[in-house]
Amino acid sequence: MCSRCELSIGPWPARRAFLALAGAAAVTPALAQVEVGKASVARNLVPADTIEQAGVQQYDQLLQQAKAKGALAPDGHPQLQRLRTISARLIPFVEPWNARAAQWKWQVNLIGSSQINAFCLPGGKIAFYTGILDQLKLSDDEVAMVMGHEMAHALREHARARLAKSAGTGAALSITAQLLGLGQMGDMAARAGTQLLSLKFSRGDETDADLVGLELAARAGYDPRASVSLWKKMAAASKNQGGLSFLSTHPSGTDRIRILEANIGKVDGLYRAAKRG
Repeated sequence: MCSRCELSIGPWPARRAFLALAGAAAVTPALAQVEVGKASVARNLVPADTIEQAGVQQYDQLLQQAKAKGALAPDGHPQLQRLRTISARLIPFVEPWNARAAQWKWQVNLIGSSQINAFCLPGGKIAFYTGILDQLKLSDDEVAMVMGHEMAHALREHARARLAKSAGTGAALSITAQLLGLGQMGDMAARAGTQLLSLKFSRGDETDADLVGLELAARAGYDPRASVSLWKKMAAASKNQGGLSFLSTHPSGTDRIRILEANIGKVDGLYRAAKRG
């Protein structure tokens, strides 16, 4: 059996689903969207297809390494099936946040590791480590909040922008050339791919991902209140274990919870409408 899952969706089902909910929002003020700023213009220094290609390459390498260690969950693994079910509910709502995302070949995999971690690389490549599910004992609603947050980083192209900002214009263009096979500095391309798994996003990026992920999950019928319980679990686990892989790139804090609590009301109507549907 194949160890990978590809969830390909066309643009029109996602658009119809979004417009249907948007129509309801026009009637009911409670169905408001979260407010986030415009995507960073710095991301334009690195072409979208280039960063997505780097994401695919890094993801494939990670899966190969996990498989070689016997750590890649098979298709029949209950926790993997659970993750893929949740992702299948979230993916139809991605297109309004990134038109390219409707064409991404979404993949969801589970890697056996005690790490409390999860990510979504550019191009829709999602991975969870068993540690985040088992040690935090996440409910489906909380898993959806983690997944929605990680998907939001990819949808809002935060990695693309961060690489461009950190590398500078000249280096970013060199990386682009290497990933496209147009230059002779292949090591820069390799470093760019590796960085995708260790990028530390800005506080603004994190808030952005929190809010977009909150709305994605709510539209898919997951309780937005789980965003608060999730980050409380993260904070508790960090104190007990002296630091988490996830929190090394996704810092927790009272401000994060406060902002989420302030936005739950904006998406609660979306959640209730999805549950009725």
